[in-house]
Amino acid sequence: MARRRREPKGKKINPTLFVFCEGETEEAYINLLKSVYRIPSIHIHPKIGGNNITAEYIENHKQGKPTHEKDSNYLVYDLDVPEMITRLSKIKGCKLLVSNPCIELWFLLHYKNQTASTNNANCCREMKNRNRTYKKGAIDKKLKEKLILKREDAVKRAKALNTHENPSSTMYKLIEILEGLKK
Repeated sequence: MARRRREPKGKKINPTLFVFCEGETEEAYINLLKSVYRIPSIHIHPKIGGNNITAEYIENHKQGKPTHEKDSNYLVYDLDVPEMITRLSKIKGCKLLVSNPCIELWFLLHYKNQTASTNNANCCREMKNRNRTYKKGAIDKKLKEKLILKREDAVKRAKALNTHENPSSTMYKLIEILEGLKK
């Protein structure tokens, strides 16, 4: 069982965001957000359990870490595997930050409106066309600039898509949470 954090008198405690993600690209993006928003209380747990993530695995991973009632859990996963949304939805107490088909779709929404169905290969190819040095697992300077400067556009575009359908991304929810914490 995790220890409870003591709330300092007269001080606001920021919640800890426990982010569980499946790959290096997701981890790199969450690290970027952590540095942009300067929120030290984001704990990233990359590639844990892979596609076999469970509520028990999450609780075991948080074992011994101080917690607070405002803390929250997030699952950052791709929906390129058809049964993934069903598996993730069964994990109670977690907010889903999913992209269908992949995180690169979320990146593309910073460049353009994407309403036609797509797949991983097309998303990666389009990212390469827009940023010649793009490769999975890394966020270079050019992509970093785009992801920071055009995040409001990406949020608007993502909100207009049908959740969990191809194409869609709910990564915008994390941006909204981080913006709220910044205030």
